[in-house]
Amino acid sequence: MDATPDTLDAWVYRAEKWLVRSSAAPTRHTTAVVADQFDRITWRDTYEQSTGLRDLAAELNERHDHTADLLTDVFLAAYKDGPRLREPAEMDPARLVNHQAVTSLVGSPEFAELHRETVGDPYAAAMAVLAQAAALRRLLDGSRDARERAEQAKKARQDADGAGAAVGEALRRAAAEAGEDGTVPAADAVREAIQAAEASDAAAQEAARGAAQALAVAVPGIRAAARNAASKAAEAAREEAALMRAWGVGPGELERMPFGRRARLAERLRTGRLAQWAGLIGRFRQMADGERARKVENTAGELVGVTLGDDLSRVIPSELVNLGLPEMRAVFAARYAAGELMLYDSQGEQTTGQGAIIACVDTSHSMYEAGPGGITREAWSKACALALLDQARHAGRDFVGILFAAADKLQVFRFPADRSADTEQVIDFAETFLGGGTSYQRPLTTARELLEEEFNDAARRRGDIVMLTDDDCGVTEEWMRGWNDARHLLGFRVFGVAVGAPRVAEADSVLDALCDNLRSVEDLTDVHAAADLFRVI
Repeated sequence: MDATPDTLDAWVYRAEKWLVRSSAAPTRHTTAVVADQFDRITWRDTYEQSTGLRDLAAELNERHDHTADLLTDVFLAAYKDGPRLREPAEMDPARLVNHQAVTSLVGSPEFAELHRETVGDPYAAAMAVLAQAAALRRLLDGSRDARERAEQAKKARQDADGAGAAVGEALRRAAAEAGEDGTVPAADAVREAIQAAEASDAAAQEAARGAAQALAVAVPGIRAAARNAASKAAEAAREEAALMRAWGVGPGELERMPFGRRARLAERLRTGRLAQWAGLIGRFRQMADGERARKVENTAGELVGVTLGDDLSRVIPSELVNLGLPEMRAVFAARYAAGELMLYDSQGEQTTGQGAIIACVDTSHSMYEAGPGGITREAWSKACALALLDQARHAGRDFVGILFAAADKLQVFRFPADRSADTEQVIDFAETFLGGGTSYQRPLTTARELLEEEFNDAARRRGDIVMLTDDDCGVTEEWMRGWNDARHLLGFRVFGVAVGAPRVAEADSVLDALCDNLRSVEDLTDVHAAADLFRVI
């Protein structure tokens, strides 16, 4: 049968493209970053744990549509290893601006630096989203016209799809009413449905062109905002990572730490008393790491020349040559017996200790005083003490931090070698400041008693006490006799550091009488002034 305008076959032919379109409508995605079920679970769990993310989403959603999808994409881009983006044709038209924003973000040079800090770390990825909040606000405000046009294009396409579906419905009714000769009484209804679909489709195409033009206009601003967002987030991620490293919080510990606790820890480190000295603390720890690498256990010290003696472990090569000559062996033996062999000479370093490392840190009012670079005596002393804590951990030794001031002000922080150091306790030790005057006897008595306890419980001797102070004060003769007796029994060493106060380290000072090794540090920007401590302790 030939198809004529009034036959059913003719109307089916005319309606074919609408029938095909309505049956083959592609799935449109609302997020640009391809994610699996586990990625989505990670985002949902992180979102539920982060008050900051929820507050940001609520704020943005009051002024803009589809912002939850944008935040999801920004998070997943930072979190996933090698984030893959969907093609624009796969996207819901109303989310094309989001797609452009994420494309610009991932493609920016700054994103690579950010991604190194956030990949695989939900907390860091969440913080990256929050760090980009201001830039995201500007991006959304600057692309408002493009977003409105995209929303209009989506609505027009929905109307066109609905009109296309109406063609199919009209055709089904016409088929039900068609005569035996193929005529279609309801042809006018089919014709009107097709015309409506064609008009709607034309309107949708026009709206799509308008949305594309608006997006093209917005692209430069979106790219600039995305680069700015990535730059800000990368800077924030670097700062927090450096802050954690400075305080000795390793990546493994951070990964195991619950989200809420990690957020509280980061906030405390950013706002605490010693927050501004995180760089100094980090430099101290880095210096101490380097000195540990140089240290050799049970060596006599730094080579400074040649001397005479009978220590065969330090005989210079030219002496050993005599052993290879039969006629010179008797000479070698005679010189050995007389202690006249030429030996490498060394000085300054002794064998390291085995007992606890105890840092006595002065926290009297004068320790507030700042030196070069604005660094306070307290900050330098606490940074040194934290590096000594690291030293003890590496050597498998107990560490004790004793904060002292006047005789009635003392606080003890114990970090046993067989337990990991609690980060909160470390921060408490670093941030506690007692104020008042200065007394030597009480902190040193406490240190001596701790070493006696260690000796009695574990038979460990040769502990190390480091006294960090900026003041001199007297001790009684009776106390001094007890102190010297304990040193002889327990074999501990005492290192003194006069921080910003050279007079405290003078030859006739009380600190000089108390210490085996005493130095003065005046340039508080110089962490290497205490470097040798980390080779001998």
